[in-house]
Amino acid sequence: MRTLLTTLALACLALPLAVAGELEDQVLAAEKNWAKAVVAQDFAELERLYHDGLIYAHSTGAIETKSEYMAKLRTGKQKYDAITHHKTTVRVQGDAAVAHSIVTMTGTNPAGSFDNKLMAIHTWFKSGDRWRLIAHQTTEIEK
Repeated sequence: MRTLLTTLALACLALPLAVAGELEDQVLAAEKNWAKAVVAQDFAELERLYHDGLIYAHSTGAIETKSEYMAKLRTGKQKYDAITHHKTTVRVQGDAAVAHSIVTMTGTNPAGSFDNKLMAIHTWFKSGDRWRLIAHQTTEIEK
């Protein structure tokens, strides 16, 4: 009987961890989908991924709304050749998640070519069955 109770107790404790792991995996998948959509210039997917209240803060200090940032992408003023995640840590709390990553981003913008190693923080919000990016903040770090 004691073994059965111990097994049931451990199973009950493991369930929230399994759910948390599944949600973290969903956010990691959203991160990868975001990077893929930005590089591919998949504007329809970015419209779905970006929350209407998006705050997009660049490592330069420039801050844009969803419409401002999307316009920059659509006109080619901001173009990404590659976004590579080197390490990502995700924390989920209810319908919100924070993803902290070390990334390399290459491409072009009005200042010219860039090849940046960045610390990125993304805040994701779950809307229905989809995670949507509501805040982006990057800080340049040493290569």
